[in-house]
Amino acid sequence: MQSLSENPYYRLVRSNANFRRVWFSQMVSNLGDWFGVLAVYALIIEFSGSELLLGLIIVIKMMSFAVFSPFAGYIADRFDRRMLMIVCDFGRGFAVLSFLFVREPELLWLIYVMTAVQMMFAAVFEPAKQSSIPNITSPEELVRANILSNLSWSIIFTSGMGLGGLATAAFGTDAVFVMNGLGYILSTIFIFRATIPHVRDAATLESLRDPIKGIMDGYRYLWKTGRVYRPAMAKGGMTIFMGGLVYMLILISDQVLLMGSAGLGLLYAARGAGTAVGPVLHRKYASNENRWVAGMGAAMVIAGLFYFGVGLTASLWVMMTLVFLSHIASGANWVSSTVLLQKRAPDAFRGRVFSAEFLLFTVAQSLSTLAVSLLLEFNILELQTAILIFSAGLVLTGIIWLLTVARREKADVG
Repeated sequence: MQSLSENPYYRLVRSNANFRRVWFSQMVSNLGDWFGVLAVYALIIEFSGSELLLGLIIVIKMMSFAVFSPFAGYIADRFDRRMLMIVCDFGRGFAVLSFLFVREPELLWLIYVMTAVQMMFAAVFEPAKQSSIPNITSPEELVRANILSNLSWSIIFTSGMGLGGLATAAFGTDAVFVMNGLGYILSTIFIFRATIPHVRDAATLESLRDPIKGIMDGYRYLWKTGRVYRPAMAKGGMTIFMGGLVYMLILISDQVLLMGSAGLGLLYAARGAGTAVGPVLHRKYASNENRWVAGMGAAMVIAGLFYFGVGLTASLWVMMTLVFLSHIASGANWVSSTVLLQKRAPDAFRGRVFSAEFLLFTVAQSLSTLAVSLLLEFNILELQTAILIFSAGLVLTGIIWLLTVARREKADVG
């Protein structure tokens, strides 16, 4: 039996202080994010009761992230990523604490405005963080670092949603917002103590002098480099339909299971558990990186099939099992695409590559969620019918991926 000291994940955290501090920062800020999300939902439902407005907050989050992403990638490549992460976490903390001023329906707009501000800071933080990981880990540590980050995200997602729901019910939304805001402040302490190399030669700095040129150079590089743009499309490709399916879990809990926040917490727990298990299984059974792009298409097909089952049942436990299995596939997709980008994109372009990837992802999620919200708000589709249609769409997307993107990857890398 393997001892704790021999576990490669334990050794990574123990021996690599810089990764450990960035990882701790991620855990603290992620816990605050998921701890507070149900409080935001609760406030919107309390003051409006509208499915459209509930879906709109998700759209606002994603579109704000998307709109700022092109500038964010340039900023992440141009400036010191460590200082950027510190500034962004302070900004996100301020935005969350501003939710405390929402005391009546007429001030509900503030939630949407400051959520947009919060996500603009997140748009810079995420590519800065993802681009930094290869600079503080060895090639042997990189995959483990991403699996560990995804595993902790999944655990925190699961526990944070549950604890956040309980805290919102027990202490109210104000207490949850304060804890969320303070979590961001604590995150900056860990980042401040980390050493993250800022490697820029004279030629790179000169190419980044003009922001517009720097942004366009990033997109040109991505478009011309098939080995990079293919994994960069994976998250967005899956989210075209997965975004709407995940959003509908909120409505399934309320309208099908009749369990409200309790049912949502359980379904989201199953989602989080699946995203935790998926990358671990992927690393164990899919070691050939040349096949990972094809695996992304297979993950879309598998995830869609399991969500199709969600649309055919009214049993909580069956739903939880299907959601868990679906997100095993989506978790494998997420980590494999991230690792390939970190390995294939040079440091000078890495921030812009990740910001472009996040742009595709957030636009896809926003449009998917908005489409579902409108279809349900105006009674064009019933909830379970919408689940079946979006699940079938995800399966079809995966098949198209296998027939096109995966074939191009095979032709390039064998």
